[in-house]
Amino acid sequence: MTSEQFLSKASKWIFYSFFFAVVLLQGCSSTDDPLPDGPLLAMELTNEAYGTDTRQVMDVFLPAGRTLEDTPILIYIHGGAWIDGSKEEFLEFRTAFEQALPDFAFVAINYRLYNFISNTNGFPTQENDVIAAVEHVLENQLEWNISDEIYLAGASAGGHLALLHAYKHQEIGNIQAVMALFPPTELESLHSFNFVTQSGLTALLGGTPESNPDAYFQSSPVNFVSSSAVPSIFFHGTEDTVVPISQSDLLAAELTGAGVNFQYEIIEGQGHGFTPATYATVISDIANFIEALR
Repeated sequence: MTSEQFLSKASKWIFYSFFFAVVLLQGCSSTDDPLPDGPLLAMELTNEAYGTDTRQVMDVFLPAGRTLEDTPILIYIHGGAWIDGSKEEFLEFRTAFEQALPDFAFVAINYRLYNFISNTNGFPTQENDVIAAVEHVLENQLEWNISDEIYLAGASAGGHLALLHAYKHQEIGNIQAVMALFPPTELESLHSFNFVTQSGLTALLGGTPESNPDAYFQSSPVNFVSSSAVPSIFFHGTEDTVVPISQSDLLAAELTGAGVNFQYEIIEGQGHGFTPATYATVISDIANFIEALR
């Protein structure tokens, strides 16, 4: 072998050795470690898709120091009569929730809205989107380093969807408890409340309680309360002219009859939406209710 051939083979050997060493070092880089040594930093994921529709997105707020064992999730569902609203509603309460429940991760979801003009996204589209969102959170549990314990919360139509999932689909997600503000709970009686509820629910549910009774039954949380229902806390104002307080009265009666752990707070003199001071009290009461369960 000539000296030139020897040097050529030696150069190749040095090159390959260097190449594999670099690959090995990169593969062992701490940036790829799914379980880093130090505590995880806080993280926000905006418009995380859980479906193919542009409305099927969520915002995810992950706390610093989260772990698979000790970081439960609160999923917040916005209101808007199933035809309006967005996940940004949660931002009004985010700071208060994070202070009251510092070890929690929070998820705020959008869902497909009913369209009066095209007559699309009627019920149970919204119910199914909540199911898909819960499943997406669970699918990402390990990547996000959060627990599988889920708490559902929502206001108005969002409260209705939270209650419906908690009672009707309790097996989809490890649902621990549900919280609702001024929620619709029994849509047949709500239909006759006024002209707005009559026209809105007739369109959303594809008929009246007489022409499509099964749609009203399947969409009413009170119909799925049982002795195994999750603990519940809900709030309603005595002056609510959008969703009458009788809707929460009906829910309280069903939960009492089934022997379910619940807390019902009647807000005197307030309507469909509370004052900032009342919201602060409500969130504190929700946190105390949750802590008593854990």
